[in-house]
Amino acid sequence: MGKIVLFYVFAPLADPEAIRLWQRALCEANDLRGRILVSRHGINVTVGGEIRAVKRYLRATKEYPAFAGADVKWSDGSADDFPKLSVRARDEIVTFGVPDEIEVDDGGVRGGGTHLSPEEVNALVERRPDAVFFDGRNAIEAEIGRFAGAVVTPARTTRDFVELLDSGEYDHLKGRPVITYCTGGVRCEVLSALMRNRGFGEVYQLDGGIARYGERYGDSGLWEGAMYVFDRRMRIDFSDAAKRIGRCTTCGTPTSNVANLAPPRDRDLAVLCEGCAAP
Repeated sequence: MGKIVLFYVFAPLADPEAIRLWQRALCEANDLRGRILVSRHGINVTVGGEIRAVKRYLRATKEYPAFAGADVKWSDGSADDFPKLSVRARDEIVTFGVPDEIEVDDGGVRGGGTHLSPEEVNALVERRPDAVFFDGRNAIEAEIGRFAGAVVTPARTTRDFVELLDSGEYDHLKGRPVITYCTGGVRCEVLSALMRNRGFGEVYQLDGGIARYGERYGDSGLWEGAMYVFDRRMRIDFSDAAKRIGRCTTCGTPTSNVANLAPPRDRDLAVLCEGCAAP
């Protein structure tokens, strides 16, 4: 039986390269595949493998004091859902392109949004009808799933968010409660800090991201559709009642299927129903 785990930790790391080498050796010893990014700001992990091997990996990783409190999200999958193991050291564990703007201490990202549990998010939306969800993911991800009424940007990569925020296009939200969200929460740790740095006064972030919200509410809450994931599964449905809010770019059929376009654009993703995606 296989599992995929997703987690991140923002904490100062004095020697990211040493952490990278240790994490690679640990994953290789347990036959795990996936992606790990390490920087001086912390670590961002998505790996899969046989369940006992994943548990061994997590036990060893949490023995490192900075990672002891990692909030791990579990989902069904395996090492086969990833083409290989990639463990890299970079300037940022989420590439917004502003590594020097982000400050991290033992408590995480400084100046970020207030963390809200899924229950607290629902309570805020009920209490404050002017609250707005702000999608911290790339536009393609939001096509198949998003929170009801969410602001979705045209961002194609995470780097686009800085330019979009600096453009003033979303300044009209500065007087409203803004709830940022993303897949597992890591992008919103940075995004919420960037928004507060630019004058957004009341910024929140969904603790644990869509993954944690889906665990709690399935498809009976404020979430609609499927959650895009960056592996061969491509998406996760939280229940059999998941809505199909995406539309096939070829035929318009409601779908949550995401696939690569045909050559020569086969490196680009699009929402395509299974029929139109078939070779």
